[in-house]
Amino acid sequence: MNPAKITCIEDLRQIYESRVPRMFYDYCDTGSYTTGTYVDNTRAFDKYKLRQRVARNIDNRSLKTRMVGQDVSMPVALAPIGLGGMQHADGEIKACRAAQKFGVPYTLTTMSICSIEEVARHNDKPFWFQLYVMRDRGFASDLVARARAAKCSALVLTLDLQLLGQRHKDIRNGLSAPPKLTIPNILNMMTKPRWCAGMLGTRNRTFGNIVGHVKGVEDMGTLAEWTHHQFDPTLDWTSVEFIRKQWHGKLILKGINDVDDALLAVQTGADAIIVSNHGGRQLDGAPATIDMLGAIVDAVGDKTEVFFDSGIRTGIDIMKAMALGAKGTMVGRAYIYGLGAGGEAGVTRALEILKSELDVTMGLCGESDITKVGRHNLMLPAPPFTIPPPSRAPAKPRSARR
Repeated sequence: MNPAKITCIEDLRQIYESRVPRMFYDYCDTGSYTTGTYVDNTRAFDKYKLRQRVARNIDNRSLKTRMVGQDVSMPVALAPIGLGGMQHADGEIKACRAAQKFGVPYTLTTMSICSIEEVARHNDKPFWFQLYVMRDRGFASDLVARARAAKCSALVLTLDLQLLGQRHKDIRNGLSAPPKLTIPNILNMMTKPRWCAGMLGTRNRTFGNIVGHVKGVEDMGTLAEWTHHQFDPTLDWTSVEFIRKQWHGKLILKGINDVDDALLAVQTGADAIIVSNHGGRQLDGAPATIDMLGAIVDAVGDKTEVFFDSGIRTGIDIMKAMALGAKGTMVGRAYIYGLGAGGEAGVTRALEILKSELDVTMGLCGESDITKVGRHNLMLPAPPFTIPPPSRAPAKPRSARR
């Protein structure tokens, strides 16, 4: 991988597609059902035009800011992505290392290949941990305790995976970690020698946070059976209270894509919320997150930090999200393309591209400080739809009722 010839995130995506087995590429680069929301997440940015300003002093520009009290080199955190260690050998370790060297947060997911302990052992700074609250609440409590022991600096609680939105390609590909040794998979992996060599050199090939940590889950068969029954449709605001009592650090709620839910999230005492539709991988037909961001910021932006997720592919996208009021952004696929293309160096290159694009875009908008960016930097489109006001105030979480 020659960084000098990689000028944009799309270049990384093309290399990524050529180097990673089809099932893991498809796992990352698709959405649920018709993929309509997945596609709309990126296209919706086009409606928001930036104001070009001239003859303004834009010397000494700064992208530095803070996200939940943490100094960051730019308003970006790496989002939680499942199966990172299948995109590149020891992928989570390498992505975390790249993020920490770059000065941005890394979020390890519950469904990682490398365990919390393994990532912590290979990195000297705290990272964020993303939690799925499953039916096995004892396991959830253990994960929180393990994140605390690993000195994770924030807990990201995902709320939008009570049911799994079907992703057709994953079913057709027989997605598993490690991949099943079927003839089609073997033939495909034979065309990915770099990936195979890397995977042969690591022991991290299955879900490290689960196997060996759940009673009776010791192999792929028992893991698949356990996971199938763990998505929890009973997850509600009392579940957030359950986690809040166990985690006394920074709590970030991910999966908010509605104003009413944002108001309820604030009542839980969350330190930040992430406006997200799971990258278009859950509710197909949901609005693009960039179309919901402004209304959510207006409703709760003075009460909690609002971060933005889903659809970012350029620094220009980051600029637009910040102009709509986000205090930070989460990038997922953009850095996974880099990880699959070139490991730690690929993630670093993705961050360099995003930072350069954001810096230049901010300057051409006449701004020199990312913390001063706002609605005045945008030409706002007419709303593509109307969000009806609630017929009554949203019900408070049980813990907030008197």
